[in-house]
Amino acid sequence: MRTLVLSLTLALAAVTATPALAGDVPAFTPAAETPALFDDEAGGNADGDDPAIWVNKKDSARSLVIVTAKEGGLYVYDLGGRQLQHIAAPPAPGKDDEPGRFNNVDLVYGFHGRDLAVVSDRGRDQLRFYAIDPAGLKLADVTDPAAPYVFNQDQDQVNEARTAYGLATWQDRGGDYALVSRRHQTRIGLARLSERRGKVSYQLVRTLDLPRAFELPDGSTWRPCGEPGELAQVEGMVVDRGRDVLYAAQEDVGIWRLRADLSGGPVLVDKVKEYGRQDAYDPKTGECVPGEDRGHGGEHLAADAEGLTIWYGRGGDGYLLASSQGDDTFAAYRREGRNAFVTSFTVGAGRGVDATEHSDGAMVVGEPLGRFRNGLLVVHDGRNTPADGDRENTNFKYVPWDAGLVR
Repeated sequence: MRTLVLSLTLALAAVTATPALAGDVPAFTPAAETPALFDDEAGGNADGDDPAIWVNKKDSARSLVIVTAKEGGLYVYDLGGRQLQHIAAPPAPGKDDEPGRFNNVDLVYGFHGRDLAVVSDRGRDQLRFYAIDPAGLKLADVTDPAAPYVFNQDQDQVNEARTAYGLATWQDRGGDYALVSRRHQTRIGLARLSERRGKVSYQLVRTLDLPRAFELPDGSTWRPCGEPGELAQVEGMVVDRGRDVLYAAQEDVGIWRLRADLSGGPVLVDKVKEYGRQDAYDPKTGECVPGEDRGHGGEHLAADAEGLTIWYGRGGDGYLLASSQGDDTFAAYRREGRNAFVTSFTVGAGRGVDATEHSDGAMVVGEPLGRFRNGLLVVHDGRNTPADGDRENTNFKYVPWDAGLVR
């Protein structure tokens, strides 16, 4: 993936509106949005989550935005936000089994001559693969029917829902890979992709477990709150392709930096504000009751820490962008060095498009894409408005971008 960053002192140019300050945080205006997705039977149980932007190298105006919608499957849009295709998630293999549930999506270019959309299916604990036709702008399922589970051994284990969750792709001289996190666990797996007779599969190479407990400065041990048996999971992930570095957002902890091949130890780039706060799980409500804030948390991320993406600048610089879901902002960090914090911003309302809230995933491309002459940021909106009566909905916002804004 790629990202961009916004500076507090910058002004948007050309196709982008001037930032409107909301307190000390600038709000940037989207130019378009996708249709509403409804997470109910009438809407096909479509709950938007994560976007990927496929760049059409022959005609950038015919690039695609590909998004996951959990049980609703996969949706494909053009650069105007118009739906071009819908791909259903696979059905449950048995009466009492979980159906397909598409969580995250990323891209692999030039895999055996084809570009692929790679999807984590958290319902079936699998990766799924869709070849992109650059002429017809359609996706076709090329998943090997014999593709294995990512983390589990049998369907009974899959039904316990500790399955494939977050996703980032990575390519190096040794091959093509997917990094996959495990739901309700701290584990990340590295899977190598393979192709046979036109079908795509994978094999898990190794795994790494991020910390589940943390020693605080006062000598006490902190464990993030959650339901019994559930650990602080990772969802948002991105690989810095120029450095072979993986960034992983552990939702209740913060952002980790580690080698993409999962060798070596992780480094905590930034902590969520709630880090070190010992909340208590209430079984009656199924929620965590906030405890005393002892001042161990960070300043820029409000749990959950979610979607990550990277904008690549010249000469090795660039920016890491993270969704701070708890306060509806995005935090930007420098790509180089120790990932110093740069700024926070929101995606506000304007041009008939509502503001972005509770965002899970984001992706940016910092090159011309049709009318988006300087690039495009796409963000998930977890509370799209207006609602249709009691039917709350989600969608995706398109934010024009100018790379010059970072200077």
